[in-house]
Amino acid sequence: MTLNDLKFDENGLIPAIVTDCESGDVLTLAYMNRESLEISLEKRLTCFWSRSRQELWLKGETSGNYQHIQSVTADCDGDALLIKVKKDGPACHLGTDSCFTNKLFEDADAEEPFTLNALYELICGRKTSPKEGSYTTYLFEKGIDKILKKVGEECTEVVIAAKGGDRREAVYETADLCYHVMVMMAEMGITPDEIKAELASRHVIDKKVKQEKMV
Repeated sequence: MTLNDLKFDENGLIPAIVTDCESGDVLTLAYMNRESLEISLEKRLTCFWSRSRQELWLKGETSGNYQHIQSVTADCDGDALLIKVKKDGPACHLGTDSCFTNKLFEDADAEEPFTLNALYELICGRKTSPKEGSYTTYLFEKGIDKILKKVGEECTEVVIAAKGGDRREAVYETADLCYHVMVMMAEMGITPDEIKAELASRHVIDKKVKQEKMV
């Protein structure tokens, strides 16, 4: 599909749903005309058409909260866009990560989707706001030596399970290891984003090394 295949409305606009490429969270719904879309593709930064001001606006130009485009996908009818971005800061002008913060309805029985980031935040909460009877709080109270001892023990358990070919047990012990590593991270002030950035840098380096070998 090309820009010529897109269906802009009678005002020359097309809705653009912007999502966080890492979390999948919906950040905002904005509108683009052909010019703003072309600018977005050229700069790899979201540029929208402001219907209230009747002018182009490059997201982050004044706030510094740029949105770096990772992909742009049109829907089946070509009359709406899905834009995945890496954001430098809050998406909303009110300072929130997402413009969608005002809930109209929520199923009280619905479970929140599990994410490693959510687990990390929960672990950090047990450190800043200790909870009686919490194993995580207990680990923080005992300190780094106890936490590292548990990390070492869980590493051994993973090796034993994997060596024994017990897949179910390996999954169970790996989950234990991940949890204790995240407790260690919280104790040291290391965030999941730092780990992601480190892994991403290795990915880039690996590509360059492979390219050099090919040459």
